[in-house]
Amino acid sequence: MKISKTQRGRAAAAVSVAAVLALTATACGDDGSGSGTEGSGKGEITFWDNNGGPRTAIWTEIIKDFEKANPDIKVKYVPIPIADVQSKYDTAIAGGGLPDVGGVGTAYLANMVSQEALEPLGERIKGSALKGKLVEGMVESVKDAGGRGADMFAVPTSANNGALWYRTDLFESAGLKAPATWADFYKAADRLTDARKNRFGYTIRGGAGSIAQAMDAAYGQSGITEFWNGDRTTLNDPKNVAALEKYAALYKKSTPAADVNNDFTKMVAQWDTGTIGMLSHNLGSYQDHLKALGKEKFAGIPNPIGDGGTRVQVSNPVDGLGLFRSSENKTAAWKFIEFAASHASNSKWNESAGAIPANTEAAKDPWISEAEPTELAAKALTDGSTKIVQLPYYLPDWNNISKADNEPEFQKLLLGKVTAKAFLDKIAEELNKAQAEWKEIGNG
Repeated sequence: MKISKTQRGRAAAAVSVAAVLALTATACGDDGSGSGTEGSGKGEITFWDNNGGPRTAIWTEIIKDFEKANPDIKVKYVPIPIADVQSKYDTAIAGGGLPDVGGVGTAYLANMVSQEALEPLGERIKGSALKGKLVEGMVESVKDAGGRGADMFAVPTSANNGALWYRTDLFESAGLKAPATWADFYKAADRLTDARKNRFGYTIRGGAGSIAQAMDAAYGQSGITEFWNGDRTTLNDPKNVAALEKYAALYKKSTPAADVNNDFTKMVAQWDTGTIGMLSHNLGSYQDHLKALGKEKFAGIPNPIGDGGTRVQVSNPVDGLGLFRSSENKTAAWKFIEFAASHASNSKWNESAGAIPANTEAAKDPWISEAEPTELAAKALTDGSTKIVQLPYYLPDWNNISKADNEPEFQKLLLGKVTAKAFLDKIAEELNKAQAEWKEIGNG
């Protein structure tokens, strides 16, 4: 789960004045330049959930537990849609309105650290009940992604992992075995498709969040295990190009046409209707599938094994909680972070999300073994059976390059308007430039 050694990145681009004013009007706090104060440890603090909507119910429960245990502190909960979270933070950093505490993933941590928005937490952890209670691999990922050496700018709360979800009942009816290899995957995608009956073998992610899934499919098939070859990315290696070309060719052949616009919410909802054989998505959708299909009709396994006999997957971000420098009540804010990352709360949150807990005690709780996909994912990350391609989350431009800047290009690929080579060459050129700029300012 470790990324690579990193130092500080460069500041994010400026945001529009209109967006600044819009957010400032609805939030509390200050911009990221202020040092804030420790405060009284009482009163109201504001918490931004970086996956508002899907995780609102569980955070509401944890906040209720926290307020019961700390009656002098009230938590104002603000749900931020996952697709908007980086822009919301950038806007608030530039113009004011940051919360006291916020959900922060390693995919955009370097961007926030470079803008001096987050408080370093190493010393607070040393003096708290969390000392020695956080999974070391997640701690290292957070440190590396932050880009300030040993400094730690978020408390890790969970790790996710990609999963290939498949309909066990449909596979059994078609006489298919579990899609353990990429050859099995493509065979099942074809066999389970009957477009005339609106049945498809797979649903592909064409909307928001599509790039990471496409990279996972490319590296998973090619068997390439390093993201960089010197100072240049391996993303557009001919083996990855061929793999992505084969993967993208599934669109409309073995997938619904609507997939070109589907983000994870639509994709998951579509799969849960029960007419599609397979879905690639992380562990976070486990509870959705359980409610929609029942435990006996589906299963989830890590990425398929490649032709070379090795399972390869790209790294998944570690999620966590950050304390903002501008907070005027850091004492109360830290109490909330401690509580949320404690054994009971961390276990409760991760069981709800189907993710891997960051609290070492929570990671041993019985529900892990009862949730087979989570157990398999945790094992795949720790038993040496899986090679992880570490994505460069430390690059301040990573989130823009791997999301909004190129998601429309992936849609063009699915629609046959650009080739897999042209698509990967474009992203590779942008990444090589970002890596060179990052090193130019003294990193690496």
